[in-house]
Amino acid sequence: MINFFGASILALAIAGSAADTQTTDWMPEGSFTSGVEGPVVGPDGSLYAVNFSHQGTIGRVTEKGRGEVWLQLPEGSTGNSLRFHNGLMYVADYTGHNVLQIDPATRKILRKFHNPEMHQPNDIAIAQDGTIYASDPDWANNSGQLWRISPEGAFTLLERNMGTTNGIELSPDGRKLYLNESVQRRVWVYDVLDNGDVANKKLLLEFDDFGLDGMQTDVEGNLYITRYGAGVVLKVSPTGEVLSTVRLTGQHPTNVALSDDEKTGYVTMQKRGAIERFSTGR
Repeated sequence: MINFFGASILALAIAGSAADTQTTDWMPEGSFTSGVEGPVVGPDGSLYAVNFSHQGTIGRVTEKGRGEVWLQLPEGSTGNSLRFHNGLMYVADYTGHNVLQIDPATRKILRKFHNPEMHQPNDIAIAQDGTIYASDPDWANNSGQLWRISPEGAFTLLERNMGTTNGIELSPDGRKLYLNESVQRRVWVYDVLDNGDVANKKLLLEFDDFGLDGMQTDVEGNLYITRYGAGVVLKVSPTGEVLSTVRLTGQHPTNVALSDDEKTGYVTMQKRGAIERFSTGR
């Protein structure tokens, strides 16, 4: 059962409905490793995702079935999440305990935000002013943390002793921060204060089965949430109402990205090593 402020919405969230959407493969099975993650549409219109062909890479997909190794990260670095801000790419490098800033024009690493106190930066969201919010799970102990990184590279630990922090996203106006806990199956929402701190934490949504992974919002503030093991992506309103279900070919989605016009969604699939594509209906 799925609990939304005490209401059961199992039929909408998991079972088939008129709102269900099916996917097709955008990149075939085995084109990425099982570490495929962090999809994002870049300024050039291409889709980027980590671990194309082999671990430690960033892949670029220019059209259906056509991908390439766009960048090989330095030894010891492995990407998990990708974001663009002001034309630059940011990479959550979980094995190097970094967030990397990359110039797409030169494919050079401009800055390395490093913090050995991070378990492993997993997913990131970036505010308009360049502030980075990073989930930081400790998978071995089913726990996690939430970090803020200033544009200058100063780290602030916003919350410790959480569940297994994973997917993270900001509302379109930057006033809300969403963070989920994969093992505990909870989605939290915070108010973002003027100084970048977070407050007024509330439970948005909670599940009794399967896991949670990456998330993205659309311009209306709806959340697209990947449900690891359930084989679906849920479209959820800012108040926690499940609006529709995207049913996937595989069962283990790791993250989701929307195209610039938000008509198309892309889902990275762990066990398949593939990327699935769906229409948002916008």
